[in-house]
Amino acid sequence: MRQLQENGIRGSYARTIYSNVRAALSAAVDDGHLPRNPCAARSVRPPTVDTKRVVPWTAERVFAVRASMPERFQTMVDLGAGCGLRQGEILGVAVDAIDFESSTLHVVQQLKLSRSKAVFAPPKGGKFRDVPLPGPVADALRAHMQEFPPVEITLPWKVADGPPVTKRLIFTGPRGGHVWRTSLNEEAWKRALAGAGVIPFPERGQPYVESRGNGMHALRHFYASVLLDAGENIKALAEYLGHSDPGLTLRVYAHLMPSSQERTRKTVTAIYAGH
Repeated sequence: MRQLQENGIRGSYARTIYSNVRAALSAAVDDGHLPRNPCAARSVRPPTVDTKRVVPWTAERVFAVRASMPERFQTMVDLGAGCGLRQGEILGVAVDAIDFESSTLHVVQQLKLSRSKAVFAPPKGGKFRDVPLPGPVADALRAHMQEFPPVEITLPWKVADGPPVTKRLIFTGPRGGHVWRTSLNEEAWKRALAGAGVIPFPERGQPYVESRGNGMHALRHFYASVLLDAGENIKALAEYLGHSDPGLTLRVYAHLMPSSQERTRKTVTAIYAGH
């Protein structure tokens, strides 16, 4: 762990590595290959995770980035900011996941890499969920599907050599294939960030600057902030975001919850505004 930290591996990534190593060693103990788990020793402490407060984007920034995205990818912003989907879940949205009649989006798969090969897989943590589909997002999806008809894409399920699964994907590349995450980030997302003034345009021949806090995950943070500001409870938000533990949602977003005084002012003001 010390060597990993010296090499710049810190925070949640280091914690994940530690957890995986500990689990592997526990399995070795169970199988009789080791007398005890070294990670269980009192002298071994898991890496600490730096807790940085999420600073959500403004609505103005969300729509500025959307406007700067290529037209065929603009509705991705709506699914992130309006439904709270992760990037892989957005790339994996298929026609049969959208229920316009009940205004519901079924989050049942993502598009990810397995041994450098694109595959369909369950959402992160294997947690399937239904999220509300707001009217404006539904309208954006209808318009997108009219302009860019869904395409049948066949990919392995879960692993590179898994059974083939065919889905009619909402988002595809200009040549009709699935969208590669790396290409999307480098060629569309970062360019949109620059177009919206979030990051600078690079010098000729130079790459865009790294801006991890402004990846597509920022759209999920925006979604969470909007729901909390409207008074949504943590349990419901955790369900919509696909968090298995509402405690995680609370730790990440507690500082965005309106105070009781603020909620009271808004509630009473809204009542008086109607009379």
